Amino acid sequence: MATKDSKPAGDSAEATPAKSSKKLLIIIVAAVVLVLALGGTAAFFLLKSNPEHDEENGEAAVEKAKPVKKKKVDREAAPIYVALDAFTVNLVPENGDQFLQLIAAVEVEDAQTGDQLKVYMPKLRNDITLLLSSKKASELIAKEGKQRLAEEIKDQMNHILDPAAKNKKREGPIRDVLFTSFIIQ
Repeated sequence: MATKDSKPAGDSAEATPAKSSKKLLIIIVAAVVLVLALGGTAAFFLLKSNPEHDEENGEAAVEKAKPVKKKKVDREAAPIYVALDAFTVNLVPENGDQFLQLIAAVEVEDAQTGDQLKVYMPKLRNDITLLLSSKKASELIAKEGKQRLAEEIKDQMNHILDPAAKNKKREGPIRDVLFTSFIIQ
């Protein structure tokens, strides 16, 4: 029986170092997680109160208040283009059924207008689709017809994005409409 008693005593002696090493590992992991959490929290508060970030927010407010300065800066900066999804519409019938497939990109005055475009995209797509489907193929074949269509699309988009621009007789947020694909069949 002495042998039976010695085995359980040996097992408990081996189990104690394994349990203590697991506890030590858990304590180390908890300490590392705590240090990382404190470091992340400190970084968040330090960056939040950083004056550079406050200046950026202040500049954005100044740009909204003074659109004249904003336009001067934008003309010197690289243009910003926003690609539109393809439009496929039936044209007003002249000689049987004809359709127009159009892919366009618009030049906007700033990145904020690009974000605003995404917000108003369902309304913009609806109005542009209605405009395109009211055209005849013979109106759009010539270069002048395409240029007129680009101006109409630009005016319609500017009216949706900035309705006050028409009354103030100033240029809207959409500067130009560019056709990247124009197929009539």
